Amino acid sequence: MRIEQPRSLQARQLLAASLFLVAFLALAGYALDRAFIKTARDRLNERLQSYALSLARETDFARDGSFVDPFNLPDARFSRPGSGLYAEVVFPNGHWDSESAQGPQLPAAALLPRGTSRFEGPLPMREIDGSTGEVYRYGLGLVWSSDENNPEAEFLYTIYVYESTDALSAQVQVFRSALWRYLGGAGLVLLLLQGTILRWSLLPMRQVIDELKRVQRGQAARMSERHPRELEPLTDSINAFIESERENLDRQRNTLADLAHSLKTPLAVIRSRLDDPTADGELLRDEVRMQVQRMNDIVSYQLARAASRGHALFAQPIAIQPHAEQIVTSLEKVYADKGVICEFELDEGMQFYGEPGDLQELLGNLLENAFKWAKSRVLLTVKPVPCDDGRRPGSLIAVDDDGPGIPPEKVALILQRGVRGDERVQGHGIGLAIVQDLVRAYRGEMEVKASEELGGARFEVRLPPGL
Repeated sequence: MRIEQPRSLQARQLLAASLFLVAFLALAGYALDRAFIKTARDRLNERLQSYALSLARETDFARDGSFVDPFNLPDARFSRPGSGLYAEVVFPNGHWDSESAQGPQLPAAALLPRGTSRFEGPLPMREIDGSTGEVYRYGLGLVWSSDENNPEAEFLYTIYVYESTDALSAQVQVFRSALWRYLGGAGLVLLLLQGTILRWSLLPMRQVIDELKRVQRGQAARMSERHPRELEPLTDSINAFIESERENLDRQRNTLADLAHSLKTPLAVIRSRLDDPTADGELLRDEVRMQVQRMNDIVSYQLARAASRGHALFAQPIAIQPHAEQIVTSLEKVYADKGVICEFELDEGMQFYGEPGDLQELLGNLLENAFKWAKSRVLLTVKPVPCDDGRRPGSLIAVDDDGPGIPPEKVALILQRGVRGDERVQGHGIGLAIVQDLVRAYRGEMEVKASEELGGARFEVRLPPGL
């Protein structure tokens, strides 16, 4: 079964933004359409009300209550049949229709109470040609009085003004056509602009991809430093990974070269002794045994160094205190005759980000060295080293002893990278060479100085903050 490849980030963002833009324009268009229709109906209401008030001023009744045709109509369309603008006056004993209403069958109209106005529509009506149409209607309830002193001479009448929905529908249609044409054009321009902006904003991502491809092809050694700050953690992690792999490869090459170089001398001695016909058998066996032991020491040391994997990105945190307690318990048994006491100054929750074997090597060699040279006291200190850029803090691991200490002129000598057996056992032994390699692998620093608290030597390891 073929697995569908996920869309690119640009396609995802463009699709999401396009859907949002279409939805926004649709809602905006709908809101503007509703607002225009309401405004048009309000204006129609005001216009019909104006016609009704004008007709009210022209309306007159005879003393017998018969209606007198108005002399001046507010609009010429009232006099043109089928014009779409109609007037009607309803009174108790009949009604009057404008000339434009001769032929169409207007909706039934009733008398309205005095001072009442009503806007309705659309209402159905029948046109002159027999087709069905719709009209909006405005009604105004009035009272006619032939004698102000005689209430019985008063009667109600209502003026109705009708207008066909065709005019309003045509306005709405023109508005909708223009609205969606402009909104569509604006949406297309915004989509193009949006695509351009997305392409421009994702340009650093494409540059990162191009640089990564160049690194993969061997055309570049690492990622460049010029990237937006949002991408810096990614590029820094990639560079750290590249450097870590390169360092691991170099360390493996160095280990093989050191092993070959270290074994060359013992093998040459054995070969020369075996080729010597005058060599005594017992002396030959002792010499071979000594050289084999020497080679065994060399192999053990190089294997110990090769087993330390060094700096690993994104490693799981390891609690330091349990490992430290386990190592100290073992060392107290080994050096029980000296009665050395190890004190802890560990901040609660301190963790080591790396391989468990590296932590064992680091603490084991430093503590064993301190136990070896201490008189009675050893101090292990582990504290965090905070940083200001929001990354996880680094670590300070220090081991103090109350031994004779180390002269400043010998510090560089005991921390030299061991190559041959006699070099490795110089000073404090091969353990410090392993510690030095581990510290370098984790991009840390190690400092050897006098212990202010115990008076002996102080080995201080600083591991940098994490990415």
